Amino acid sequence: MIISDVRTHLLSVPYIDPPQVGFIPLTNIDLLVVEVETKSGIIGTGHLHPLAGGMRTLEMCVHEMLKPLLIGQDGREVEALWHKMWAATFIQGRMGITVMAMSALDVALWDALGRSENMPLWKLWGGQPDPLPVYGSGCYRGLGHDGMIEKAERFVGQGFKAIKMQVAHLFTHDEDVTNVRDMRAALGDKIEIMVDVNQGWTTEEAITVGRQLDEYGISWLEEPVLADNFDGYHEIADAISTPVVGGENHFTHHDLKPFFVSGKIPILQPDVMRGGYTELRVIADHAHQAGLRIAPHLFPELSAQLIASIPNPSWLEYMGWCDHLWVEPIVPKNGMITPTNRPGHGMDFRAELFQECPYSD
Repeated sequence: MIISDVRTHLLSVPYIDPPQVGFIPLTNIDLLVVEVETKSGIIGTGHLHPLAGGMRTLEMCVHEMLKPLLIGQDGREVEALWHKMWAATFIQGRMGITVMAMSALDVALWDALGRSENMPLWKLWGGQPDPLPVYGSGCYRGLGHDGMIEKAERFVGQGFKAIKMQVAHLFTHDEDVTNVRDMRAALGDKIEIMVDVNQGWTTEEAITVGRQLDEYGISWLEEPVLADNFDGYHEIADAISTPVVGGENHFTHHDLKPFFVSGKIPILQPDVMRGGYTELRVIADHAHQAGLRIAPHLFPELSAQLIASIPNPSWLEYMGWCDHLWVEPIVPKNGMITPTNRPGHGMDFRAELFQECPYSD
């Protein structure tokens, strides 16, 4: 398990169904894929899908700042290597590019370790391969009132017991309330509805609209304000009945400390790109101690390994963005995902993507 090489690949794969989130144009899945190889020939993979550019900057960070720290090291010491990368990039990092690049490498290192032990990560971490609940995300605001409802109804028709729709950015407050009201009317009371603001409101707006949305029994109000507005999060949580959740744009457990202390955000949504598996496990532990649960942001193929191995799981998020990237995709059945038994994280990119879908600026 001595690390002999770190390689990167930049890909740009067309979406099957481009997300219409309304504030970022998304036409291709831009990927930074990293491979960590050991002297015995084991290869672990990780990747980033950062949505808003920076692909070559991230790749350069891997090669200039992080690869030299890993070559010749024992790949079994994944957590120690995370801390080595963290310490070496402290001046330039703690958030942003360096942590994202570290995260891809961390996922690849865990994948390599799992493959070397011939066991899936959930087993390596002492978990169980029980089916995990998934909500159908991707009822994008860009689809409009009718389109969001139609997308939700397709999810329900596939067996999902929960969906997530979007508000703000493209709509007035009255339109947001109408959209949620009509979604509830269309789906009935047995389907859970999550509502994502994508940081689109002020604290005052979130309280005003959130109180109106309380009437429709939504399961959570997600990212109502900017990620670093911790006071706003807490003020909103105190003012409305609906649970307030967030965390996808926070980096590592350090950035989430105000939520651990307050306990007012009952479900955290850390992103594997902002700390890797190592930090997601740390975040889950801190959250458990604080009585909070974990519903990771996106990447259900990777996140399933974590959720299957922690004591405080909540939901997985499924958009169906990436099913066409994998040799063997993990597709929900009746609103559940079963973690794969394949070694490591168990996900391999289709080989033809590396020839057919090169990234270009």
